[in-house]
Amino acid sequence: MPEKDRTDLPRRELTVGEVAARSGVAVSTLHFYETKGLIKSRRSRGNQRRYPRSVLRRIAVIKIAQRTGIPLADIQRELSALPNDRQLLTSDWAHLSEHWKADLNERIAKLTALRDQLTSCIGCGCLSMRDCPLRNPYDTLSEKGAGAYLIEHAGEEPE
Repeated sequence: MPEKDRTDLPRRELTVGEVAARSGVAVSTLHFYETKGLIKSRRSRGNQRRYPRSVLRRIAVIKIAQRTGIPLADIQRELSALPNDRQLLTSDWAHLSEHWKADLNERIAKLTALRDQLTSCIGCGCLSMRDCPLRNPYDTLSEKGAGAYLIEHAGEEPE
């Protein structure tokens, strides 16, 4: 029986172009994901990136998480706890989605409360820096003393 030619064997790794085409993600995005530690590749003898096929599922998870508004730092933290050398399993997804679901529920509750306050705030027209529940919830900025202090980022505590 003749020896099987190496070109007939299934390739275990994908080029960056193949990953981009199959995942629908730009090559530059793949490079960015690598710099952020979301995915990993190895370098071939010719210094070209080679990805395991399992990277396709990992990229799908990243895109789903991003679509729900989960920050890349949070995605990276969760994915770094999982083995990078194998396909993500159903149990991995169950863990990730449960964790992210709690975060989404919290953000939905905050956004719902904000939406409900927004209507009444615009209706009153006060836009009081001291009393406005949207601009200065619970008058937290009064603890900073006199002066102009603004809350620019949702969820951040004034310093």
